[in-house]
Amino acid sequence: MSFDYDLIIIGAGVGGHGAALHASACGLKTAIVESDAMGGTCVNRGCIPSKALLAASGRVRELRAREHLKALGIELGSVTYDRSLIASHASNLVSKLRGDLTNSLKRLGVSILQGKGKLAGEQAVTVDGKKYTARDVIIATGSQPFVPKGIEIDRKTVFTSDDGVKLDWVPDWIAIIGSGYIGLEFSDIYTALGAEVTMIEALDQLMPGFDPDIAKLAERVLIKPRDIETYVGKLAKKVTPARNGQPVIIELADAKTKETVDILEVDACLVATGRVPLTEDLGWETVGISPNQRGFIEVDDRMATAVPHLWAIGDATGKMMLAHAASAQGIVAVENICGRKAEVDYNSIPAAAFTHPEIGFVGMTEPQAKQKADQEGFSIATTKSYFKGNSKAIAEGETDGMAKIIFRQDTGELLGVHIFGLHASDLIHEASGAIARRESIYKLAHNVHAHPTLSEVLDEAYKRAAHVH
Repeated sequence: MSFDYDLIIIGAGVGGHGAALHASACGLKTAIVESDAMGGTCVNRGCIPSKALLAASGRVRELRAREHLKALGIELGSVTYDRSLIASHASNLVSKLRGDLTNSLKRLGVSILQGKGKLAGEQAVTVDGKKYTARDVIIATGSQPFVPKGIEIDRKTVFTSDDGVKLDWVPDWIAIIGSGYIGLEFSDIYTALGAEVTMIEALDQLMPGFDPDIAKLAERVLIKPRDIETYVGKLAKKVTPARNGQPVIIELADAKTKETVDILEVDACLVATGRVPLTEDLGWETVGISPNQRGFIEVDDRMATAVPHLWAIGDATGKMMLAHAASAQGIVAVENICGRKAEVDYNSIPAAAFTHPEIGFVGMTEPQAKQKADQEGFSIATTKSYFKGNSKAIAEGETDGMAKIIFRQDTGELLGVHIFGLHASDLIHEASGAIARRESIYKLAHNVHAHPTLSEVLDEAYKRAAHVH
């Protein structure tokens, strides 16, 4: 049977783009389908514009930190900013990267099919009703912000990260629902630009996805000294946007009893309560499978679905909702399509929060490692080292932070690394490579790091671990 394409990818986000580039390099005739803006969430509404806002607002924070600058012998007058120019910095970057992404696909001969892609039986896709056939199909449709029941969005005074990255205004007082990395990053942006923040977390502790020691230290550095009040174990049961001169009204309830405990009146509210997959209305009935109850597409470690020649990657699978994880999954799917066995090693995929200072982590948290150790019958140990003892951090006057490593006591195998501090998002990659190679702390302790560099924070942690155990 002859096909129109070797591979059709539905969704041109970072995952779909990565898969298309790799497929092209492997000689597959490839088409990519996109119903919205090229680049998906990451380029248009996520990682890219938010990093631009964090870079600009972070500079404002640094230049207004009078005591810190004075310690370095620097004195400045008052520091002001232009909100519209900061917003333009983000939107200009989005336009540039979207153009770069589109051009890279065109340059490699990947067909871009603009329109709504749907499955049309095995090895077939329709784009706005027009049918195309392909030997293999990858679904890379991504996700969108989750808005809980009772929260009314008007996209001006109550909004998700999709609108937050536009920075249309800086409210005097903004509530942020959720203390994951999106909530944390926006609290960093808004407080740097002079807003007061109220952070609302439904679980019993702030930053529940992070290692507990990192969350504790991050709270001390990123939240307590700043204009942020926090509520934990509280649900935003009802949120009503500002209208007719009224403020945004938030009805807070106890997360366990669901009883109303407080009413907040604020200028704006950012809803950062996670993301849900975009997997509806994709023509599932034509292939005989459907997403699971939570809307995710079930795949194995090769990214294959239960239907031959149908694959899925990225946020739509719910495996690890990160742009670079989607890209890695895309490469793995294409490798398997080409008959080369490959699997995703999720344990070695790093993640980061681009707060000031940053958080970088890879592998397991301590509670996750303990659970695995109990199940498999081994013991774990942890070691910490601190930025306050690092020469480069001292020279920069940026000594808040620590590195924490988690490892097996018997073999020394590295299981997890968590860094909070200056440039943590870059430092974490050394650890990610070590975990990918299943290296032990005894070997890592002999690695040589340039002096004086921030990387010596990890060097110190490895050496401490090897000497103590």
